[in-house]
Amino acid sequence: MTEATVEKREFKSELRQILNIITHSLYSHKEIFLRELISNASDAIDKIRFNSLQNEVLLEGNRDWKIKLTADLAAGTLTVSDNGVGMSHDAIIDNLGTIARSGTREFLDTLKQTETAARPELIGQFGVGFYSAFMVADKVTVVSRAAGEAQAVRWISDGLGEFTLETVAKESRGTDVTLHLKEEEHEFLQEWRLGAVVKQFSDFIEHPIVMDVEKQGEKDEKTLTEKTLNSRKALWLRSKSDVTPEEHTAFYHQISGDFEDPAKVIHYAAEGALEFKALLYIPKRKSFDLQFGETKVGPKLYINRVQITDHCEQLLPAYLRFVKGVVDCSDLPLNVSREMLQHNPMLEKIQKSLVKNIFQALEEMKTSDYEAYVSVFQELGGILKEGLGRDLANREAIANLLLFESLRTEKGKQLSLAQYVAAMPTDQTDIYFMTGEDRTTLEHAPSLEAFRHRGWDVLLLTEPIDEFVFPMLPEYQGKPLKAADRNAPELPAEDQKKVEEATETFKPLLTLLAEMLGGLKEVRLSKRLKESAACLVPDEGAMGAHLERLMQKLGKAEGGPSPRILELNPEHPAVQSLLMIHAGNPADPRIETHGRLLYDQAVLTEGSRLADPSDFVRRINELLIKDGV
Repeated sequence: MTEATVEKREFKSELRQILNIITHSLYSHKEIFLRELISNASDAIDKIRFNSLQNEVLLEGNRDWKIKLTADLAAGTLTVSDNGVGMSHDAIIDNLGTIARSGTREFLDTLKQTETAARPELIGQFGVGFYSAFMVADKVTVVSRAAGEAQAVRWISDGLGEFTLETVAKESRGTDVTLHLKEEEHEFLQEWRLGAVVKQFSDFIEHPIVMDVEKQGEKDEKTLTEKTLNSRKALWLRSKSDVTPEEHTAFYHQISGDFEDPAKVIHYAAEGALEFKALLYIPKRKSFDLQFGETKVGPKLYINRVQITDHCEQLLPAYLRFVKGVVDCSDLPLNVSREMLQHNPMLEKIQKSLVKNIFQALEEMKTSDYEAYVSVFQELGGILKEGLGRDLANREAIANLLLFESLRTEKGKQLSLAQYVAAMPTDQTDIYFMTGEDRTTLEHAPSLEAFRHRGWDVLLLTEPIDEFVFPMLPEYQGKPLKAADRNAPELPAEDQKKVEEATETFKPLLTLLAEMLGGLKEVRLSKRLKESAACLVPDEGAMGAHLERLMQKLGKAEGGPSPRILELNPEHPAVQSLLMIHAGNPADPRIETHGRLLYDQAVLTEGSRLADPSDFVRRINELLIKDGV
C-alpha cells in the first residue's frame, strides 16, 4: 500500500450497533471517554516497556514516557498522544475495526436494557473503551506508528459505519488519537475540565499525563509550559498509614471499573525471604463481568512499577476472583516472560500470603462489622464456596467464613458453622444440612420432622453451588457433616423397638406396595416422620432429588431419576387406614389407589414434579366423590 492509497472499510455489524448506541444513548458521565483513552495510552506504554526487555531496539532511544493532551481551541480538537508500542496496519484493523470478544452480544443487550445513568461503567469491561470517544466527537482520527516500523497508519471514522486507512509519515513510535469534538462538547478543550477528569479517573496512572498550558511571565509575556495533571502516586508503594480512604476509593474505581466504594482494603508489605507489596480490594457487590462469568482472575502484577501482566492468574485462586488489586514484587526478574510466570515458584508463595491475608480481612470484617460482612457474603458467598472443593488446604478457613440460614434462624438471618456447633445439644454429635430450591420448601420437608422433634438444628442450603461443594466438607471442628434427608436421628431404644415390631405387622403391605408402585428401591416404615404420612429418601450413595433437578436443568441428567425409598409413618391415620384395608382384603383396589396417593404426596413434598399430574387429580376427585356419597 503506497502513501497515496486510501482504503475504505466497514465496521463489523455488531460494532456498528455498539457505535450507534454509544453515540446516541450514552449521555451520562461522558467524561469517561478520556479515562478510556488515557488507559489505552498507558497500556501501550507498558507494552513497549515490557517488549523492550527482550528487544531494546524497539525503544529507538525514546524513554521519556508520557501521555500528552493537546487541546486546539481554533480547530475544536482534542488529541491524546502516547509514545507506546503503536499499531501496525493490521493491528489497527483488529483493534479499531472489530471487537473479537465473546461478550459483545451481552454488552449490546445490556446497553439496551440498562438505564442511561448506569451504562458508562460497562464500557471498559467489554473492551469498547476507545469507541466512547464518539460520545463527544463526530469524527476521530488515529495516527499510529508501530515499534520497529518505518511508516505510520492513519485511521479516520465518523462512527457511522465506515473507516478509512492510509499510510502516512510519523516522526516517532506511538499513537495520536484526535477527537473532532461536537460543538456542545467544547468544554473538554478547557484546561480546568481536562485536569478535573484526569484527577477523577486517571490520577494514579504511572506515566505522566501532561498538557501545555499558558504561563504569565514578566511584562505580560505568555509562555507555554508543560504541566503534569496526574499525581502518579503508586499507592501500593506507599506506607499504609500514608494513604487516605479517598485515595483508596479513587484507585479502586480506576482498576475495577466499579463506581461503589470497596467493602474492605488489604494493604501490606511482605518482608523476609520474599519481598513484595500488595494492595487488594474486596468489593461490596458482584461485578457485571462476574455475573456473566467472563472475569479474569488475579491482580495486576508489577515488578518495580513495570506492569508485567494485567491479570496474574497464579496470584489468586479462581474462588477469590472477585478480589481486585495490585502486587509489586521486586524479587522477580525484570526479564521474566508471561510463559515463565506460569512456572515461577515465587508466585505460589505470594499466592499463599495473599490468600491468608484475604481470609484474615474477611474474618476481621465478620467480627467487627457483621452487617457489612453479611451484605458482602450475600453477594460473593456463592463464589467463595467454590473453594471448598478446589482448595483442600484452606477448606476449614473457608468454612469459617460461610453463613447459612437454618431451621432455628429467622428468615433472612444467618449463622456461621461455629455458631451452629456452639448451640448443638449434648446428645447431637453431627452437623446436619439439607439442600433445596428455597427455605420455605425445606422448612416443610417431612425429612426434617425428626430433627424438629429432637430440637436439633439443620442448615438450609439454597444456592445451586451448595449441592456440588458441600459434600466436599466432610467435617468441621471434628464434627461430621451429614445430609439430613439421608441420616435420621437415632431413635431412643423404646421407640426403636416399636418400629421393629410395627415392621413385622406392616411387612405384607409394604411388600405389596413395592410391587404395585414399581420403580422404588424399597418401601419401609420411617424413623423420621412425626406429622407427615410419607416421604421419599435417596438410597445411600444415590443422587438426591434436588441434585437431580439441577442436573436436568443443566441438560446432564442421564437414565432418569434414581430409585427412591418410600417411607411411611406407621402412626399416621392414613397409613393406619391403609393397613386395615389390607388386613380386610389384600386384593382391595383401594390399596393401590391410596398407595399411589401417598407416593405422589411424597414426590410433591420433596419439591419434585409428578410424572402424571392429571392421574393424581383423578384419584383425588374419586376420593372426594366417595366421601360425598
